[in-house]
Amino acid sequence: MPPAVLIEKLQKRYGNVEAVKNVSLQIEPAEIFGLLGPNGAGKTTTLRCLCTLAIPDSGRIEVSGDSVLANPRLARQRLGYVAQEVALDKVLTGRELLELQAALYHIPRAAIKHRIEQVIDLLGLEEWADKKTGTYSGGIRKRLDLAAGLLHQPDVLVLDEPTVGLDIESRVAVWDFLRQLRASGTTVLITSHYLEEVDALADRVAIIDKGVVIATGTPSELKDGLGGDRVTLRIREFTPLEEVERAKSLLEPLPHVQEIIVNTAQGNSLNLVVTPQSDALLTIQQALKDAGLPIFGISQSRPSLDDVYLAATGQTLLDAELAAVATRDPKKEKKQNMR
Repeated sequence: MPPAVLIEKLQKRYGNVEAVKNVSLQIEPAEIFGLLGPNGAGKTTTLRCLCTLAIPDSGRIEVSGDSVLANPRLARQRLGYVAQEVALDKVLTGRELLELQAALYHIPRAAIKHRIEQVIDLLGLEEWADKKTGTYSGGIRKRLDLAAGLLHQPDVLVLDEPTVGLDIESRVAVWDFLRQLRASGTTVLITSHYLEEVDALADRVAIIDKGVVIATGTPSELKDGLGGDRVTLRIREFTPLEEVERAKSLLEPLPHVQEIIVNTAQGNSLNLVVTPQSDALLTIQQALKDAGLPIFGISQSRPSLDDVYLAATGQTLLDAELAAVATRDPKKEKKQNMR
């Protein structure tokens, strides 16, 4: 059986901006695959190329063994795409919007009513189906958007930030629904910068940064690959670089300390990989005390996906997100979205 989705050496440029430099992914049937990274990393551009909404400059994209570029019509039949922004006509009821979606997908007339009732029941929309979408809460709007993406029974459901802006109850409802889809045999591809969402849902994860895939594997494999616990240390609230380098040189030779990364985006904090279930924390504290260095804050934890990103890039996902916001050009983004 061919992969549900195959992407090889994908590249996409918008003017001078290289949105996707070299993305390769293989997603198997009936798995939830998470694409993790900050805004501006290339996640949405990758999805748009997969869903025939953008034409890549180069690369290979297949859905169930068939080329997306050579046969985009077939790809659209096999893919369901739910964008980050929910776009609903406020004067239509949920049922009317689904009827419009069914017509756009050329679903046979005899099957439309049954299909609509199926997705309404699946997503718990019975109470809302005949009310105008302008009265919906954010969570109900997202459920209707998911229903529209599933109406033509796609093999692969593609979700761009499926729970952004939702409250906890609505997020959990979407998570449960996606697990049901996987159990029924549907492949789900989600992008997110919510670490706990990807960790909880995904069978496998790819982390993307600046248009390149930097790590792929199960969440457990990626975290275990770091080889130890994480210690986050801050000498001062904002530590001078000279003092950080002194502390780093002091701590590197200690037993149980395997690696040290200086996180400049967070006040020159030190992020250490240490041997699990060791007395590394006490050893670090004593070494700093003996050297006359203060401790503003220190903590030890098991590795997270954010630690995987930090180890690969030298900054956390939140740091990368904030950096992307700081350098964002709204005018350029508007032009890119119009293409």
